[in-house]
Amino acid sequence: MSKMNITQAALIGAGKRGRNAYGTYALQRPHELKFVAVAEPNAEKRELFADQHGIPPERQFASWEDLLAEPQLCEALLICTMDQEHFSPAMQAMDKGYHILLEKPMSHNALETLLLAEKAERSGRILTVCHTMRYNPYSNELKRLLDSKVIGDLISVQWAEHVFYEHYVSAFVRGNWRNAGESSPMILQKSCHDMDMLQWLIGADCAAVSSFGKLKYFREENAPEGSTARCTDGCAVEQTCPFSAIRNYYHTKQGGWYNAVSLKPTLEARMKAIQEGPYGRCVFRCDNDVVDHQTVNLLFENDVTVSFTMTGFANEGTRTFKFMGTKGEIRGYSKKNEIEVNYFNGKQEKIYPAVVNGAHGGGDYLIMRDFLTQIRTGDLKGRTDALVSARSHMISFAAEHSRVTGQTVYLKDFVQSIRSEEIV
Repeated sequence: MSKMNITQAALIGAGKRGRNAYGTYALQRPHELKFVAVAEPNAEKRELFADQHGIPPERQFASWEDLLAEPQLCEALLICTMDQEHFSPAMQAMDKGYHILLEKPMSHNALETLLLAEKAERSGRILTVCHTMRYNPYSNELKRLLDSKVIGDLISVQWAEHVFYEHYVSAFVRGNWRNAGESSPMILQKSCHDMDMLQWLIGADCAAVSSFGKLKYFREENAPEGSTARCTDGCAVEQTCPFSAIRNYYHTKQGGWYNAVSLKPTLEARMKAIQEGPYGRCVFRCDNDVVDHQTVNLLFENDVTVSFTMTGFANEGTRTFKFMGTKGEIRGYSKKNEIEVNYFNGKQEKIYPAVVNGAHGGGDYLIMRDFLTQIRTGDLKGRTDALVSARSHMISFAAEHSRVTGQTVYLKDFVQSIRSEEIV
């Protein structure tokens, strides 16, 4: 590939996702992608990304506003900021002429989500949302089986998202997504992937939603006797606590959660972060308010029903499912990369889809590859374009509304209410 075909990109938000998931693509495939600018308020993260990609000082910005105040710098823009900082930079970037890869969720706000999708349609720009699961071979094999009706007409689905407990406490108790007022509700931030997958796999829009969920365990009243505000404050149960910050971030192996705690991998840097930063707090004494378990019942317009469960109490991070049809069932266990088809006539088969290296079953790599192909070919409609993503986001917003109010939510009425600003 010639230099003329190398896509130049800018990154807004040089955190873990932007730096590791998408920045790594450019380092591994420099003949396809080159980052030429970065905006990040944290100087350490900004300078690290700039050093990795050879970005000159004049293209390093402390805010997305400063970057977008410049004339258009390149073709592509990746927005990997916190949830509440997706809408404004994305709207302005489309006016500037950028093609955008936007981290999920599109916005923490339902109305903003709809406005982003409509703006993308009018602008003639690519706005691809990072629903990476849709891109991996495992998900696409499942989609092929369902579309070919190997189990006949689909009737009902059981789907579960098992959030590894270490992931849950790191991201949703101590970390950036612990508080819905500062980020998004759990069903939107974590499980909009699942709502997107279900909409895609079932092949119909959602008609109605009901949901229940609570923050049951990670509350101060459940703190063990002898525990302290921080794991390093002389906690009497630290050595036996499965949520110990010292255990999970200091003594962890390479590739563990320590890299969310400290950019520097040294033990000294990790301990300083545990002693002073948010990740050293007792999990029972944080300002978290997002649920640690939730169920959602869904009715789709083709009469397929779904029972969805999210739990933060899992010994490994994976998704499991059962699709039940008129001729059989399809079962799956994503971490095993196994799909099992059981037919009512007694026949059974197991399928092991191709494996692509990288996170989300290779989805992080494959979404970048498709995004760059879209830019080169001028294809505005990717697998997870803004309109498609906005529809599945509405399921998450409706589920949270149902959880809070106790009401069954009908999607068409719900969206109409959002547009009239009755529900925001």
